[in-house]
Amino acid sequence: MTGGPAEGAAAPAVSVTAVVVTFNRRALLEEALAALAAQSRRPDRVVVVDNASSDGTAEAVADGFPDTDLLVLPRNIGGAGGFGAGMARALDAGTDLLWLLDDDTVPEPDALRELLAARDRATAADGPPALVASRVVWTDGRDHPMNTPRAKPRTPPAEREIAEAAGCMPVRSASFVSVLVDAASVRERGLPVADYFLWNDDFEFTTRLLRGRRGVLCPRSVVVHKTKEFGGADADPGDRFFYEVRNKIWLFSGSPGLAPPERALYAGSTLRRWTRTFAGSGDRAVLRRAMLRGLRDGLLTRPKPTADLLREVGVEVPDDDERRSR
Repeated sequence: MTGGPAEGAAAPAVSVTAVVVTFNRRALLEEALAALAAQSRRPDRVVVVDNASSDGTAEAVADGFPDTDLLVLPRNIGGAGGFGAGMARALDAGTDLLWLLDDDTVPEPDALRELLAARDRATAADGPPALVASRVVWTDGRDHPMNTPRAKPRTPPAEREIAEAAGCMPVRSASFVSVLVDAASVRERGLPVADYFLWNDDFEFTTRLLRGRRGVLCPRSVVVHKTKEFGGADADPGDRFFYEVRNKIWLFSGSPGLAPPERALYAGSTLRRWTRTFAGSGDRAVLRRAMLRGLRDGLLTRPKPTADLLREVGVEVPDDDERRSR
């Protein structure tokens, strides 16, 4: 691989659609949308997917942000389904890049500009990276442990040199808190698996998108993730541990995102994290019941095809995308 465009050459203009998924967090969403509107390089379009909120979210978006493309779903299909629906909508309208953000994510004013600049700097003979992730911090400025992209193991030297020259770090996966993804790559490799509902949907999607391709973390693009508490993914999840267990089994047994050696590596990491989760839990009986349910469903069921689930809420997905997102 070689370096990016010649110095002084103007990069071709690209269109960016921001996709934000929300559920009953109107105030945080309004703050996030205001931050999108204040970007030094604003997205060309903003799609908000309202997962059947009951707190007046849809009315607030329609009144306060009338230029937003608002998609109100008839029921809550989780973050996984919401991002699938929003990305399908954005792809259908035509876009070059998708900027994926949670509703409690507030990007700093230059966040998108820095993502695009990093993408240009990291362009090489094989094209630009398929994914550029932001640095995610908590409200006090500390790096948020819940959203740290996974560094790419055994990165080829040439790939590492390209990333470092761009002021970035090679990554193997990223979260939906703030990530810029190539629309053509999504069309080729498919939408997130909507039936995950929540947890591991972004890990599965980004590893699938990045298998055999380059992705980078751009530290100069900063977003604030306004979670209630500061903590990592091994914090006590209660009943929601069901999704962690079921989805990890679905991922390791069926996703094309990971090569066999990677599955072994991440499976070991998962078991260590589950051990920490149990050790720190205040109610291990709840976790145990959730784990047993997750093990049962993970082993005995498979995810519903994404296109089928999205059609149930009125979002059409081409058949080709359905096959790629199974």
